[in-house]
Amino acid sequence: MTPLDADSERNMAAALFNHVWTLLDSANRSAADDAEMIHAAHASCFHWLQSGAPVNAARGEWQCSRVYAVLGRAEPALFHAHRCLAICEEHDIGDWDIAFAYEALARGCAVAGDHDQAGRFLELARTATAAIAEDDDRAAVQADLDTVPRP
Repeated sequence: MTPLDADSERNMAAALFNHVWTLLDSANRSAADDAEMIHAAHASCFHWLQSGAPVNAARGEWQCSRVYAVLGRAEPALFHAHRCLAICEEHDIGDWDIAFAYEALARGCAVAGDHDQAGRFLELARTATAAIAEDDDRAAVQADLDTVPRP
């Protein structure tokens, strides 16, 4: 494999990340779109791992988790959510990234039907959200927490 330069890696990672959001926001996704969304999320994460900082890797893992949760696939959603949290903890990444790591775990547990664990992670997410420095970031995370499935 011929490696890309760092700028090309970052540009590819960002473009794929944004493409995944386009697919996530699509009201009429097909099965082919779902498969493309999975591949694009993994590709984005891969390119961030090649050129980004640990925070980019955490966000890539978070997006993979979100994609799988949206598709109702609990096991890979939880796998990537745990990776996201581990990266945040290992590199002392806080603010909205740690809140989103807990959100991903809450969402994955909810998809798995483990509502006790989902509630526990949702509370951790809410606590982390309260500590977010910027009002707009705090509001964005809170809005996302409000979409976590509940029993």
